[in-house]
Amino acid sequence: MVLTEIDELSSTALLETASRTLRARRLAEVAEMQLAAQWAVLHGHPCDDDDPMIRPGGDGTPPVREFALPDLAISRDSHVATTRALMADTLDLQHRLPRTWAVVVSGSCEPWVARKVAVLSRSVPVETVGIVDASVARAIAGHSPSTVLEIARAKTVEADPEAFAMRREIERRRRYVALGKVDEFGFRHVIARVNAGDAAWVDALLDRVADVLADAQREEGNRDELRAEAFGWLARPAELLKLLLDHHVPDPGQPEETRPAWAPDHLLRTVERLATMSTRQLAALRGRGQVFVHVTDTSLLRQAGLARIEGLGPALVQALRELLGHADVRLTPVLDTALRPRVDQYEHPESSKDIAWLLSGGDVFPFSPRTATRDRVDFDHVEPYDPAGPPGQTGPHNASPLRRTHHRWKTHGGFRYRSCGRGRALWQTPFGTCVLVDERGSRRLSMEEAELMLGAPPGVEVYLSNAEIDLGVYR
Repeated sequence: MVLTEIDELSSTALLETASRTLRARRLAEVAEMQLAAQWAVLHGHPCDDDDPMIRPGGDGTPPVREFALPDLAISRDSHVATTRALMADTLDLQHRLPRTWAVVVSGSCEPWVARKVAVLSRSVPVETVGIVDASVARAIAGHSPSTVLEIARAKTVEADPEAFAMRREIERRRRYVALGKVDEFGFRHVIARVNAGDAAWVDALLDRVADVLADAQREEGNRDELRAEAFGWLARPAELLKLLLDHHVPDPGQPEETRPAWAPDHLLRTVERLATMSTRQLAALRGRGQVFVHVTDTSLLRQAGLARIEGLGPALVQALRELLGHADVRLTPVLDTALRPRVDQYEHPESSKDIAWLLSGGDVFPFSPRTATRDRVDFDHVEPYDPAGPPGQTGPHNASPLRRTHHRWKTHGGFRYRSCGRGRALWQTPFGTCVLVDERGSRRLSMEEAELMLGAPPGVEVYLSNAEIDLGVYR
């Protein structure tokens, strides 16, 4: 329905249209799910003994060829993990939760809620997952998503209590501290899963440091801002300890020498030892890290503008002080991406890897996140390395960063690609889909466009546009 038609609707007709549009959107999502399930049917058997099979869904769902997943993902303009999740959830609903699936197919509920139920119940054996299915199917069309998911969690425990007890024990050991993504203002979340007692003590310590900062008027701001500032002090234990000791006030009625609860007897020895250490020794108590900061010389000289921090994202140049201000900084030479060092060996030197990463901007597999870091990245030879071949086969000119899984798909899954110049790669899937990865992202090409690029002589770049074909030469 076009906008002019919507403008002509009455209130009643507009409400009826909103209802129909909701149902149409749900059914469109169901169609996507059914397509993913049918792809699993078509590729449910290996082509040969070396064709790996995986089971995206839970117990009782059919397997699918691993190498068939990327083709479907590329056709959907999505990452493989997203497409695999769609397939897994759909197979679970079809084979493990058929009553709930019937409600989904009718358009009477939100597909995303049913998919969430599939994820929650995936570990339940197929023999008892019907307990979850029956209860959810009765509730999913008429209750709020939070109610449905609460029912699903409860029935998952009821369906397999022994497994739940085992998972609970496992979860007790899965403590972690993680960092969220940096937002456009240079802030990020710190997410932790710790023992309840430790969490309470950390919370109390943050309150105490916030009190000290407020009393000393060292920081201005509301309570949340002060607690956030206090959290940063945890990274500087020596300075934090001095701050707490300098601002310790004994409780009324207690002797002056009484130590607070957080300062046991052995802390005195620690303080005495810290007092005898030099500034450099205190700095050595901190951990070491490595950050890659990309900034222009103009921004650096003006102390203004944007910098890009690998793994963190964009940040103001002025904000670099907050990132590096409490650290001993060691600068490494700036890489000249115009250099193309070549070596006569299979392994890529670290200097070549750094240049190749800068040139490509990240993992060159189609629809891979360009904001990812270089952890667990293989640097693949675009033209396969030949031990008996010419010298200088290894270097930035013949290196593309690929995640380990993407590297395996390229090597064993029938995917082909070639470098088309600086930061550009043309991929062809086993089913013939061609995708160009460049600074604009990932986009599909027609076979005619792909053949123009694939047929270009070595060292010649082809840039496609609606008006003309531009040629360039690279080395």
